[in-house]
Amino acid sequence: MSAAGPMPAAEERVAWLEATLEALYRVSRVLSRSLELRETLSEVLRVLDEECGFNRALVTLNEPDGESMAISALHGVDAPIDPDIRWRSGEGVIGSTQQRSRPLVVARLADDPNFLSRRGLFDGEAPFIGAPIRAGHETVGVLALQPSPTSREHLDDYAHFAEMVANLVGQTVRLSCQVRQERRDIAEERDNLRRTVRNRFGFDNIVGHTQRMRQVFEQIRQVAKWNTTVLVRGETGTGKELIAQAIHYNSPRAAGPFVKLNCAALPENLLESELFGHEKGAFTGALTQRKGRFEMADGGTLFLDEIGEISASFQAKLLRVLQEGELERVGGARTLRVDVRVIAATNRDLELEVEAGKFREDLYYRLNVMPIMLPPLRERVEDIPEIARFLVEKVSGQQGRPLSITDSALRIPAAPRRPGNVRELENCIERAAVMSEDGTIDRDLILISGIEERVTPLRGGGGTVDLDDPGLDERERVIAALEQAGWVQAKAARLLGMTPRQIAYRIQTLNIKVRQI
Repeated sequence: MSAAGPMPAAEERVAWLEATLEALYRVSRVLSRSLELRETLSEVLRVLDEECGFNRALVTLNEPDGESMAISALHGVDAPIDPDIRWRSGEGVIGSTQQRSRPLVVARLADDPNFLSRRGLFDGEAPFIGAPIRAGHETVGVLALQPSPTSREHLDDYAHFAEMVANLVGQTVRLSCQVRQERRDIAEERDNLRRTVRNRFGFDNIVGHTQRMRQVFEQIRQVAKWNTTVLVRGETGTGKELIAQAIHYNSPRAAGPFVKLNCAALPENLLESELFGHEKGAFTGALTQRKGRFEMADGGTLFLDEIGEISASFQAKLLRVLQEGELERVGGARTLRVDVRVIAATNRDLELEVEAGKFREDLYYRLNVMPIMLPPLRERVEDIPEIARFLVEKVSGQQGRPLSITDSALRIPAAPRRPGNVRELENCIERAAVMSEDGTIDRDLILISGIEERVTPLRGGGGTVDLDDPGLDERERVIAALEQAGWVQAKAARLLGMTPRQIAYRIQTLNIKVRQI
């Protein structure tokens, strides 16, 4: 054989190797782009045709039932194909390849007894190469290729190449299945969490059957349907955050985030960064860009607790966001739009703050679109036994043991003034539960846990009450002033340093029945 004799075959071999390397490179790029299998696999088959001349090709993958395979991608077949075609293990050349779990090479497809010509997918006169697609130790499908009839002498090389491509496809299929399963798990967990949250923050979990609380529940039901700004007002410990959560999780925004911030917990410079975010390098320590609470709450609800504590200068910045829905991060120039429902809460008298110039009047009216006033516990003593039982169940879950409370213990919290309201009552019950050896909370444990049996001083029969007494709460001070003024509201207002309008507002919000003199 002359030296020049084998050169054409060698050159053909080199060309083939270059084509397969280019094909593998392009296939790997296609597979790395997306986990949408049908589109990705169709693109892979197109690349195999362009680079290596596989003018007919298909990929089958196992069905969810694991008993059959269906077409996931098809190339080079123009005739109409039944979309319901399925292969069981061992059925046709496709099912045989899966059953063998190793490559199947046929020089002329029509000569194979398993060839199902009626399905019209393959050319019976051309060669056939079937490569199993494996994900781990499991065969999850088949890559079927048909080269041209003139390529029979290279079938072994084609089969080896097809097996490499099938292995790449198998890795993508396994990753795609893992991602789909993780998405299903996440969706299921999300749905479970949503159900749990709705149950936890539903109306059934807010204890109260007095007329005042029924009015609050009705206000929540009405306002939850809309994006109206809400101002929740009430003393410390009355459950303002619980009301805000009930509004959010019973609103169309329930699928969005519920973000909360205590405005009294941060100084003004940090509060601005916390609410609006900051750009990298905006101030010392700002090493990265950071989103603020408004951006985090986009599409959901932002709960601003202790809104009455913010400074006058920061009130102007907050007002713009509430009015325009626009903000700039600290150190940034780009204006960001946010879709946020704001629920604010305070235990302060904002009307007095406005008159004293400590709170902007325009911000007050922007927040006070829908006010909800929560009554203190002393004004709904009928609810205390039920609240106490609810709190006992809560503490029981925290301690992991059964707890019970006696009727005599339930009667004690109804007698005293409760400046801490539900929060103080919860602390008292938790302390009593800690000291209970057998899980029973009785009258003595309630008394030694911090509650004193005290009776509110009688008004109008035993001398003048000191209006500056720090032991008096707001309602008692107003009643005492009214009694000293003979229930003349103007005189009582002067005693308290208020205007007649302010004391009339207190009488209404504190549910004081005016005595006719």
